[in-house]
Amino acid sequence: MHLQTKALVLRETAYKESDKILTLLTQEAGRLTASARGCRRKGSPIAAGSQLLVWSDVVLHEYRGRWTVQEAAVDREFRGMREDLEKFSLGCYFAEVTELLVVEGLPCPELLSLLLNSLHALDRLDRPLGLVKAAFELRAMCLAGYEPLLDACAVCGAPEPEPPLFHLNEGVLCCAACGEGEGASRPLDAVSLAAMRHVVYGDPKRLFSFSMNGESMALMARACEDFLLTQLDRGFRTLDFYKQLDMG
Repeated sequence: MHLQTKALVLRETAYKESDKILTLLTQEAGRLTASARGCRRKGSPIAAGSQLLVWSDVVLHEYRGRWTVQEAAVDREFRGMREDLEKFSLGCYFAEVTELLVVEGLPCPELLSLLLNSLHALDRLDRPLGLVKAAFELRAMCLAGYEPLLDACAVCGAPEPEPPLFHLNEGVLCCAACGEGEGASRPLDAVSLAAMRHVVYGDPKRLFSFSMNGESMALMARACEDFLLTQLDRGFRTLDFYKQLDMG
């Protein structure tokens, strides 16, 4: 069986002397694992398309349940992201989260689109990295079935809780005066809440079209990251590496 599709490399693992095992996110078939034979040899025609976070037109061959990359023509390298270690490490974090959320063999066009748009933002858009990261995390949670309820206080129904608290386990808002509820919460302000509502309820094509000041950005960044980590109940090595770079 042959499959011609577009694919992004989510993960690469060196194998034998000149091969790689790739985790691909494809347009047609969602996440697939494929071997890229000889891609580490000098002059290999599939070398460029077998690099991490490269978007390519590929031809895959399946035999006895195993996929092999036969052709790979690069469409987008995201060179501006690749040449900046902090941006590239953040892109790797996005890929690790996406790999966890998608299902082997099932198309996931919305998550693929989110990932590509987020890599484009790192590559070409002049947006703060914290803004891109928070928007990706929150939108990814929405697409994975963890969409939070941000329209009003979950206790009293006030449309603009003052001050607002975001509950990480329940994924709801409440006024500070309405109580802490169950589990941990994170404080927000009016600006960070408006930005989170934009990500959850707004046009996905305008996902990164908002601006914030430092304090509000920090509140949103903490809330979105902690919401993702709480809901998925695990950490990410790529996130740890990104934080080490950011602190440095």
